[in-house]
This record gives sequence, C-alpha cells and structure tokens, in this order.
Amino acid sequence: MSLTRSDFDQYMVPNYAPAAFVPVRGAGSRVWDQNDKEYIDLAGGIAVNSLGHCHPVLVNALTEQANKLWHVSNVFTNEPALALAKKLVEATFADKVFFCNSGAEANEAALKLARRAAIERFGEQKHQVLSTLNSFHGRTFFTVTVGGQPKYSDGFGPKPQGIEYFEYNNLDSLKALINDNTACVVVEPIQGEGGVLPADPAFLQGVRELCDKHNAFLIFDEVQTGMGRTGSLFAYQEYGVVPDILSSAKSLGGGFPIGAMLTTADIAKHLVAGTHGTTYGGNPLGCAVAGAVLDVINTPEVLAGVRAKHQQIKAGVEALNAKYGVFKEVRGMGLLMGCVLADQYKDRAKDVLNAAAAQGLMVLMAGTNVVRFAPSLVISDEEITTALARLDLALAAFVA
Repeated sequence: MSLTRSDFDQYMVPNYAPAAFVPVRGAGSRVWDQNDKEYIDLAGGIAVNSLGHCHPVLVNALTEQANKLWHVSNVFTNEPALALAKKLVEATFADKVFFCNSGAEANEAALKLARRAAIERFGEQKHQVLSTLNSFHGRTFFTVTVGGQPKYSDGFGPKPQGIEYFEYNNLDSLKALINDNTACVVVEPIQGEGGVLPADPAFLQGVRELCDKHNAFLIFDEVQTGMGRTGSLFAYQEYGVVPDILSSAKSLGGGFPIGAMLTTADIAKHLVAGTHGTTYGGNPLGCAVAGAVLDVINTPEVLAGVRAKHQQIKAGVEALNAKYGVFKEVRGMGLLMGCVLADQYKDRAKDVLNAAAAQGLMVLMAGTNVVRFAPSLVISDEEITTALARLDLALAAFVA
C-alpha cells in the first residue's frame, strides 16, 4: 500500500497539521522518513520517547508481555501493574497509584480526587480549583478548562465551573484567590506548552504553604517534567516541594500510552470502588513497558547524564546564538529546554521548526515564540553534536 502525507488530508480529521515528511522507522535518537532521509530527533514525541526509538530493553519488555497477556480489564488485576505501582511508590512520596492511558486522564483523575476528598471532608462548598494562566493539563473538557489557555477551551459550550486562574511565579496572584473553599491548586513545576518556563523555588514553596494554610490539595502536573526529564526522577524532588497528588504520563511509557496518578493513602481512600475507572488503564502491556522504562531511567548514571546533556546542548545553542542572535533566552531544566525567540523574530517558532526539518533535525514549538527541545534522556554526545551542526545550518537559513 502506497501512503503519503496527502492521505492525512483525505482521511483524517483536520485537528492536526503534521509535517510534510512521514517518519517510518527510528533507532535511538535517529528517525528516517519515507524517502530514507535521516533526522536527529530532539522532539522526542513531545517528551514521550524518554529512551529514544526502539530501545532494546523496551522492545524486549513489550515482546515478552505481548506473548503472555494483553488485557483483562480492572475486574481483575495483573502482575505488571502491581510491579509498576510498587516501583513508583518506593521511588516517590506516594503510597497509592491509579493507572490510566494519558496525561489528560491522569490529571482528570487528580482533579476529581481532589474535589471529592475536599467535599467529603469539608462540605459541598469546597470545590474551587485554582490553576495558572497559560498552563496546559490535557484535552478533556475538564482538564482543558483547568488549563489557563482559552484558545483551547473556547467554542465548546458551557465550561465546567469553579475554576479560577492566577499568574505563574506570582505568589501574590494566588494569595488573592485562594480561600477556605479552595479544593486544590494545580501547578506544572515547569510550564511546558506555556513556553518551557520553570517555577521559581520560592514560588512553589509558597504555593505549598498556602495550600496547607487553607486545607487545599497541591497537585503537581508532572506529565511533561516527570520520569527523569529534569535530572531527578520527578521535578518535585528537584525543588524539594512535595505535592499531595502527582500526575505522570508521556515519558512514563517511553512511547507506549500510559498515565498514572500518584497520591497518599489518606487522600486515596476517597476514591472507593466505583467512584472512578478506566477500561484500558493499568493494562499489562503498558505497565510492562513502563516498568522497564523506570528501571532504566531511575539510576544515578542516567539522571546525571541528563544534567550533563543539558549543559552540552545549552552551551552549543548559546554558541550558535552568539553567531546568529536568534534567541534572547535559553531556559528549562534537564532535557526539557526552551529557546525564546528574540523580539525581531517574535512568533516565528514554526519557521525555525521548518528550517530544522529541512536540515534533518526534529524540534518542537512551545507556543509561537519558543523553540522546544525534549530529546531522549540517553541521546548520545555524538548525536547532540550532529544535532547542533544541523541547527547551525537551520539558523543560517532562517536568518538569511
């Protein structure tokens, strides 16, 4: 069967606008398209491919499980889910884990749990959800409304109520909204889609203290920052601020769809049997792969490597920027990095992305003004060097 990019326009709902080339295979941090052109992948499937493409440990875990058991539903439990839950509990603040299929579902579960626990403890009035402007928490109607970007939530009719927004990294903005009817505050330790903007440590600590003062639950959305992305297994460990509930997905499965909500036993007891569920969540295939991902990532060597690779990429981009003057800031943490375009190139991130693709380099955008990198956590030094050389050519073409 001969398939091309034009088949997308013919058969697919037009809610995406994918690149002109079609990737067909990958190995490590390299991808090849239908014409066998090679690309270095700094996009990482939007921070999903934590161990690159077709990592042998993950291929083996998936293949072994595929020959044993695929799906039994949550009428029954399964060994890979139990093993993964145990590993996550032992590696984090959490006592309990709920598995689902995506980051949006993990956040949906976190928000439902926070509201239910708050209402059961304090009464129906305690349901307010506070979130940051320009945040992103998923595409379900609840999570997309909680995400403080109206461009994603407008146009679908009446929105879920009881949600208000404060400014990221502005504690006074939160103080003006939080009260004893606040059920939860949800924060990304690094705003991902909002432009790869890290939280100030004092801000996160202040949010924690305000939540404690008002008996509100603190939810950290670590869908994009979790699983080694920042150089710690989860970003909350990097900051030393512990949430009550944490959402994970993306890198957790290394490319296989899986999400998880982590919390304490005291909070988890509010989701009794029948209060929440998912057909596919915690399936043996996803959990087997995620267990293998966790085993590889949660080692001193890999986590230290993330920090070292951050410095290598940052130094390389800054050297290129001294040459071209395209960026006014390179920010982020670990291998979640954002290059903010200089004022003269404002809102042209898509042009940089296209110029990079022409040179065999896959990068991302975070809004229209930030070029984002979220590569494999085990990308090689050689691949980084090659990526920077291709970025050099792309920026030369971009400014020409």
